[in-house]
Amino acid sequence: MDRRTFVKILAGTVAAPTATFGIHKTILASENANTPKTIKVTMNGDQVEKIEMSEAEWKKRLTREEYRVLRKAGTERPFTSKLNDEKRTGTFVCVGCDLPLFTSDTKFDSGTGWPSFYDAIPHHIDTSTDFKLIYPRTEYHCARCGGHHGHVFKDGPAPTGLRYCNNGVALKFIPA
Repeated sequence: MDRRTFVKILAGTVAAPTATFGIHKTILASENANTPKTIKVTMNGDQVEKIEMSEAEWKKRLTREEYRVLRKAGTERPFTSKLNDEKRTGTFVCVGCDLPLFTSDTKFDSGTGWPSFYDAIPHHIDTSTDFKLIYPRTEYHCARCGGHHGHVFKDGPAPTGLRYCNNGVALKFIPA
């Protein structure tokens, strides 16, 4: 990165690209005002029903640490998640809404202290660019509830070369 780009990033003048995946939204009316809004989203022919809840509803549904990571884009301490050592066959799902995000056959030990995967289930994550550490990183979220899960890097193993570095507190493991 050259000096001019660095200064633009600090000044906030560089636009952060976001992957949109050709999203089409349809808002479904809810009869009860207290129920979460449901948005049906078509993504490349596959459908993921989006959910929206108030902050109070999320706080009620999640533990304090899950809320901090999923809803406030926090990061858990490395080597604290029991899922880091999970080796059974199964599926890793979003703790906020149970959407399957990764399968066990894509999990690998990255040595970073967080559960890592080289591929995600198609259309089940969305990405955005974050500048929280000044330089751009690709952040990924659950496609259904929008919960923050981690960042994806280009230093993973074949066949994708990607490393989805996931907060373990943001996942649940469902054995096969």
